[in-house]
Amino acid sequence: MNNATRDVDTVDVVVVGAGQAGLSSAYHLARAGLGHVVLDHAPRPGGAWQYRWPSLTYGRVHGMHALPGMELTGADPLRPSSEVIGEYFASYEDRFDLRVRRPVDVSAVREGDDGRLRVETSAGVWSARALINATGTWDRPFWPRYPGQETFRGRQLHTADYPGPQEFAGARVIVVGGGTSAVQHLLEIAGVAAETTWVTRRPPVFRDGGFGEAEGRAAVALVDERVRRGLPPQSVVSVTGLPLNEAVRAGLASGVLDRRPVFDRITATGAVWEDGSRVDADVILWATGFRAAVDHLAPLHLREPGGGIRVEGTRAVRDERIHLVGYGPSASTIGANRAGGAAVREIRRLLTREPVGSPAA
Repeated sequence: MNNATRDVDTVDVVVVGAGQAGLSSAYHLARAGLGHVVLDHAPRPGGAWQYRWPSLTYGRVHGMHALPGMELTGADPLRPSSEVIGEYFASYEDRFDLRVRRPVDVSAVREGDDGRLRVETSAGVWSARALINATGTWDRPFWPRYPGQETFRGRQLHTADYPGPQEFAGARVIVVGGGTSAVQHLLEIAGVAAETTWVTRRPPVFRDGGFGEAEGRAAVALVDERVRRGLPPQSVVSVTGLPLNEAVRAGLASGVLDRRPVFDRITATGAVWEDGSRVDADVILWATGFRAAVDHLAPLHLREPGGGIRVEGTRAVRDERIHLVGYGPSASTIGANRAGGAAVREIRRLLTREPVGSPAA
């Protein structure tokens, strides 16, 4: 069936996303001599980092691994991470002539003609023999739902929209979430807010001491096990615990990081707990994480009954032409680098087979 409605560009591989995972994949594709195009919806280089709040300086970044073939050196730890990493990614694209197409929105990936994939975008249609999906999670902030949430008369915002602490001056703020971002927000906001309250579904786990290679492998294995079962991935950070650094110790000592269990409902003026206690608030900040941005892959029916996409390594089990880099166990910066190379090796083996073939059963 030929469902083309306009001119179609033909390539071996389409890479969707130009963050750490996408740029790593493009680097390895270029070295392998595979024809490809990199499509990125962001207006400029930097991946999701370009959207980080100004007060998140480079020195406070929770791990940043260099891209393959080019180290990030001499960065000022006091500069905003959005600037430092944005400039680094831009230099990387220039050095390796990666020619990222942006801004381009990918709306759908469908079955095309002759065993190829049809990639529909705001800039036209591409026909590809394989696709590397490197879209990350930043575009899909997760907003949990609680009774009465729609009645709250104050401001509600997500980490994805966090502007920095200055906008919370004099406000009573409830921060919801048990991850690194929630802790960073609280430690910043507490210095200017009238009052802060930290709410989490589960008691936070703080990690005291080093986090070496063995601990890293164990954390990745836990995330990988979920993905292999077809469940939605958890972030690697979610299974490592919160690092107990000096700032966190100070927050625990001062009471800023005294955690309350999640509230029972939200009211017009704050939140109420099951025991009848209540907290008045002007702002609720949802530091509740993100979900994988993979809706454009829906026409390929890759999801399992558990809600996730089952992968082996980076390859989607339901379609060997699709590789997810930066998904699940490869979501960390070092994981994304390694996964980019692994995906390209598998794609190269796939493309040496003739014909390309249809999706795996």
